[in-house]
Amino acid sequence: MMRSKRGAVFVALGAVVSVAAAACSSGSGSGSSSNGAGATTAATKGGTLTVLTLGPQEHWDPQRVYIGADIQYAARMFTRSLTTYTATDKPELTADLATDTGQVSEGGKTWKFTLKDGVKWQDGKPITCEDLKYGVSRTFAQDVITGGPNYIITYLDVPTNADGSSKYAGPYKKTGQDLFDKAVTCSGNTITYHFKTPWNDFNYAAASLLSFSPFRADKDQGDKSDYAIFSDGPYQLQGTFDKDKGGTFVRNPNWDQATDTVRKAYPDQIVYNEGVQTEVAYQRAIADSGADKTMIPQIQAPPSVLPQIVGNPAVQKRSVTVQSPYIDYIQPNLKSKVFSNEKVREAFAVATNRDAYVTAYGGPQVDTPSYAMCNKTQACFKDFNPFGAPTAGDPAKAKQMLQAAGVTTPVKITVVYRSRPTADKALSALKATWDQAGFEVQLEGLTTKYYATIQGPAYANRDAFWAGWGADWPSGSTILPALFDGRVNISAGGSGQDYGYFNDPAVNAQIDAAYKITDQAAREKAWGDVDEAISKQAAVIPLVSQKFTFVHGSGVKNFQTNTAFGGYADLANVAVQ
Repeated sequence: MMRSKRGAVFVALGAVVSVAAAACSSGSGSGSSSNGAGATTAATKGGTLTVLTLGPQEHWDPQRVYIGADIQYAARMFTRSLTTYTATDKPELTADLATDTGQVSEGGKTWKFTLKDGVKWQDGKPITCEDLKYGVSRTFAQDVITGGPNYIITYLDVPTNADGSSKYAGPYKKTGQDLFDKAVTCSGNTITYHFKTPWNDFNYAAASLLSFSPFRADKDQGDKSDYAIFSDGPYQLQGTFDKDKGGTFVRNPNWDQATDTVRKAYPDQIVYNEGVQTEVAYQRAIADSGADKTMIPQIQAPPSVLPQIVGNPAVQKRSVTVQSPYIDYIQPNLKSKVFSNEKVREAFAVATNRDAYVTAYGGPQVDTPSYAMCNKTQACFKDFNPFGAPTAGDPAKAKQMLQAAGVTTPVKITVVYRSRPTADKALSALKATWDQAGFEVQLEGLTTKYYATIQGPAYANRDAFWAGWGADWPSGSTILPALFDGRVNISAGGSGQDYGYFNDPAVNAQIDAAYKITDQAAREKAWGDVDEAISKQAAVIPLVSQKFTFVHGSGVKNFQTNTAFGGYADLANVAVQ
């Protein structure tokens, strides 16, 4: 799951931060802005690139990393996978450690990859099939390898216990090892994955998440492996990594460019600085002096500095604005006495003022109004507006809808959100038109443990929840089922990611059917249909698709983002000489 930074973490990707991720940037592809900031220029090897980020660093263990910007950095620096994305304006899936992007059979239930010859770890030992197998086995040790996308273990064909937990407990306890050994098999340098149900975009998951990256068993320290980076990419850690201060990455002498068609590894070293406030990082990027001329912030510009970027042509030439994969949305709770009534949910959706929300967050350079959970950069995007409401909302029409529904007004509801200064303004702006329509909205802002709180049974009686999400890889399969399949989310322990307790048999059947479609384009179209079906029930109210703006130093060449990873800086081609 990749959540937007406004919510919790990236993925991402995002989540995911965000997410995370889907297709091309606004305007002209994966990070090339209209002013040409992402254009490729002549570059040579050498020099030092500085990367600034807020921190503290949560994880570098590949099976635990689950923040979009971190996934993208690690995947270009020191953690390779079977597949990856090209560092191009329109990123495409390509082979990385594997010889191709995978051989699929049994309708998507079996995937086979063969390792390239000559791929090595930083100590010169070859990367083996067993390293790949061991890597994904670690994810099953959920008491040790925490914080990552553990949901991926549910795909592998390993039996489960009555409570839904896996009968395989991971490589440390080895309980159920024989069961895992049937699901993931090695034959020489060929690895085969067996899944319970079709996973026709698994090769995208392998590129987007580091869970399927190799890990050497003799280097495994369990939860103490978090910052003990052992590289199979172009750079390796020099010394130790401090989660609060960062570390320095230098060339890995055993990385061979001949085995890697994506990463160019131009800088001699990368200095990764943690603990720099985002506003400070951007003031330094804007000032562009000294070593900051070869610096990039690893996080997008905050709204507070956007006027300085837009209003300064010299800085604007060093900026890139891209459509990110992250969506902010409101999910009505179907367990709520009020929102169990579909007509009332529809009126609430019609009254929603996306324009006011955009303004509160900084305007159109930050957000774009959205009616869909799949945004326009994603193949699953479908252009629909379920109730014909304008982006500014229509409180007058919504009031008529409430009257037609026969409910007594004002309709009292509580909307829960993650409280931050800008979020407080944005939700207050939404409240204004909701109240005009005949609702009486109480806003409940939470400042800590937001998602953990709203997922719990104690909040099952609230009426609606704000959230943010970005795709884990470029597919609707990482958005719609993850958020709205009640079968995999709802339990006695709470809602999971399905905060509104949506569990519709017809939509579930659509989800099952989409998984089985082998043609990628047809499968993504089916996810778009699922998106529309959920919105037509007003079971979710998408608000905006986020945009990211970045500024880099004047000495940085070939700067671009990669929205297939989540929209962050792609270091595959970046140079400083």
